[in-house]
Amino acid sequence: MTRNPLSRPLRHRLSSALIAMLALLGMMPASTVNAGTVSVVRMQTTMGLIDIQLYDAATPLTVANFLSYVNSGAFNQSFFHRSVPGFIIQGGGYFLKANSLSPVVAGPPVANEFSSSRSNLRGTIAMAKVSGDPNSATSGWFFNLADNSTNLDNQNGGFTVFGQVVKQSLPVIDAIAALPLAGKVFSSMAKCKSPLASLPELPLAPPTPVTCSVLVSNLVILSAVSSSHSSVGESDSDRVFAYLEGAYPQYISPANALSSTTLVSSTASGYYYRYYPATNSYVATANGTVYYLGSASNNQIISLGALSTWLSAAVTAGY
Repeated sequence: MTRNPLSRPLRHRLSSALIAMLALLGMMPASTVNAGTVSVVRMQTTMGLIDIQLYDAATPLTVANFLSYVNSGAFNQSFFHRSVPGFIIQGGGYFLKANSLSPVVAGPPVANEFSSSRSNLRGTIAMAKVSGDPNSATSGWFFNLADNSTNLDNQNGGFTVFGQVVKQSLPVIDAIAALPLAGKVFSSMAKCKSPLASLPELPLAPPTPVTCSVLVSNLVILSAVSSSHSSVGESDSDRVFAYLEGAYPQYISPANALSSTTLVSSTASGYYYRYYPATNSYVATANGTVYYLGSASNNQIISLGALSTWLSAAVTAGY
């Protein structure tokens, strides 16, 4: 690319797709933010982006426990090891190293913070724990695929719900739940000795293995897990970029880690911007305004509105 696209004159001709995008963006703060939400965790998986709004005020012990794993990198390169279609998908338990299962190193258990005001409903994240011990949660967690309140709210002291997947990430957890399970695949293989044979509810990404050898590419890997609450400070523009990445992955992809120590934004022609190669698009700020350039704007630079407005929405949503 010999000329930076952000040096083009500002244009205001919007496509119907972008008009729809802006209309949706205008409703985002009121329609997707949960009361008491303060921070966000971003899971960058091999199946897509999962952003989670945490209930910091309502479940402080559970959130602190979860963030301790996130901010230490303990979940990076782990995988979803259990899927029960129509019920839950679970992670936080294992890595695959040298064709052997390695557990996520667990810290001390956290006290149960279940409340009937935070039920195990579709799209929520809750802590896994040992049967018969309400206060045994450590590193394991799961996403509820459906309304599981009748079951999970009423056993083992109730399973603590401590966050909610943002609406735009729900298709990703549904896609993981739709994958074939290892138990069904391996059951047709005589004397299968795969190290993953002990995980019959393991979801397997395509292509489905035809032998007992499961490749890392067959696992749904959490490539990186990051938090908006870390020791790394971000600029106002970066917080808005992170918010838009989570809200509109169809226009702005791939997303970046939250509070990243790696420089992902650049400056050119008076714009502070991020480039997204998967969608060949840009989001930028300049002079207190947020701009977008991509296919939804007919590859013209257009204004999305005031940076202060977007920053308010990003902060409210936990970014």
